[in-house]
Amino acid sequence: MEKFFEYYNAVTGEDGALTKREKALIALAVAHSKQCPYCIDAYTLQCLETGANPEQMTEAIHVAAAMEAGMSLIHGVQMHNALERYGV
Repeated sequence: MEKFFEYYNAVTGEDGALTKREKALIALAVAHSKQCPYCIDAYTLQCLETGANPEQMTEAIHVAAAMEAGMSLIHGVQMHNALERYGV
C-alpha cells in the first residue's frame, strides 16, 4: 500500500500537465463509470476543494457516460459479426 500511495500522490497530488482540478474531474468521472460510491464521495469533495463547480462535475460524468454508451454499442458489431458467422 505504501508504494501505491506514493504513486497515487505523485500522480494526483500536484499540478502537472493537468491541474489538480482537472485531475479531480477525471477521477470523479472514472468513479462514476466504475460505480465506486466511496470514490464518488471523495472526488465530489476534491472537485469542490479544487474549484470545480457542479456544472463541470456533471459534464464530466456525462462524458464518462457517453464513453461507456459508445463502448457498449460498438460491441454490438461483435454480435452482428457472430450472427453472420452463424448464418443468421
